[in-house]
Amino acid sequence: AVTVNQQAHCRYGPAKAYLHAADLYAGDTGTVRGRFQLSKWLYVKFDKLNYFCWVAPSVVDVVGDIEKINYAEVKLPGPSVLYHPPKNVVAVRDGNRVKISWDQVRMTSDDDRGYFLELFVCQGGNYIWWTFAYEDQFTTSYTIKDEKGCHAPSSGKLYAVEKHGYTTPVEIKWPAP
Repeated sequence: AVTVNQQAHCRYGPAKAYLHAADLYAGDTGTVRGRFQLSKWLYVKFDKLNYFCWVAPSVVDVVGDIEKINYAEVKLPGPSVLYHPPKNVVAVRDGNRVKISWDQVRMTSDDDRGYFLELFVCQGGNYIWWTFAYEDQFTTSYTIKDEKGCHAPSSGKLYAVEKHGYTTPVEIKWPAP
């Protein structure tokens, strides 16, 4: 069981970069139904909501042993039927920096929630999961540090985001170090 300990947001995925799903207020209660394998975020069914969402463990008080909870899969709302995925997605390496760029997905200002990147990169010999979101459609590139020396190749996905959900992801062709 969880009780919210401060005003917070519940999201459609296990990081701040995911789309907002609901507002939470101190005293809201729910039940943990899963946890994320790559972060400490919890998948919760809040009593006041008729759907599940993800919450940071820092904003809830937990009763029970989280370690006994199974991992949950991230299921993003979508794919969008209103907008297409970003086109002409290109990743270019310059030493230990990779710049990802794409064509703008034109959305109405009411629908526009920007872009979402979900990446796996190598930094300091560690293979890390990295998320990032732009809040609007007008910034169409992102640069991240990515080095040699990890057990798996770096990779990523890019989505356009509108208020109803995500487009189908575009797999980023990642340049080798």
